[in-house]
Amino acid sequence: MRAHGVGEGDVDGRSTGRFRGPLAGLLVALVAAGGCFVGGVSDPRGREPAPAGSTAPPGTATTRADGTTSVEEFAQDVADAQAVAERYWAAQFRSSGEMFRPIRRIIPYQRAGEVSCGGQALPRNNAVYCSQGDFIAYDVAWSVAAFRQVGDAFVFYLLGHEYAHGIQVRLGIRYNFTIQQELQADCMAGAYLGDSVRSRLLTLGEGDLEEFREGLAAVGDDPDQPWFAEGSHGTAEQRTESFFRGYERSLAACDLG
Repeated sequence: MRAHGVGEGDVDGRSTGRFRGPLAGLLVALVAAGGCFVGGVSDPRGREPAPAGSTAPPGTATTRADGTTSVEEFAQDVADAQAVAERYWAAQFRSSGEMFRPIRRIIPYQRAGEVSCGGQALPRNNAVYCSQGDFIAYDVAWSVAAFRQVGDAFVFYLLGHEYAHGIQVRLGIRYNFTIQQELQADCMAGAYLGDSVRSRLLTLGEGDLEEFREGLAAVGDDPDQPWFAEGSHGTAEQRTESFFRGYERSLAACDLG
């Protein structure tokens, strides 16, 4: 996956003019929420994600055909995904006549407890959006392992999903069950990526769509996890359906109001 014409922190992207409806009229304000969306795309079972059908542990020589293996490539993909997300959401807010505020920080961490959110230490094997501090944090080792196994498209999905949680907070969106928030964030991540491809801010590489599917399959809930349980994100099938609904139909498919 390749980004075009954006620099880190660029929020001056053009609007495509197709997305006035979903954001128009919604409250755009940073909600002073005292909690976190902890575990945004992590494996809820505490294991590092692996592609569907793969038994190779993260860190082995098994990689996607695009050869994305270096930490430098990973860091560049994170920066590109952040820049595209900021540009995309700035355009959506601007088309609704609202001011956009980027998420304050994106923080890599290496050890459990190195970063906390609202007094809660973040565990290993995780990527989260913290509403209290308005930041995204991710476990570097876990994220790089997923990057090496699944491919660079997973990095754009990971950042897009957590960024979507920040947008939910800015829009004042609240749900009774976490699964509703998580599946909507998957849809919004799909919209950000699909719209960015259609507007040529991003170019898909060979196999990128399959990488999205593999990544979503890897982070789905266990089949026996109740949908109403705290921290539920959705099955692999639910997460894949939500993501590609947004990817194909844009934000209008994400029930933003």
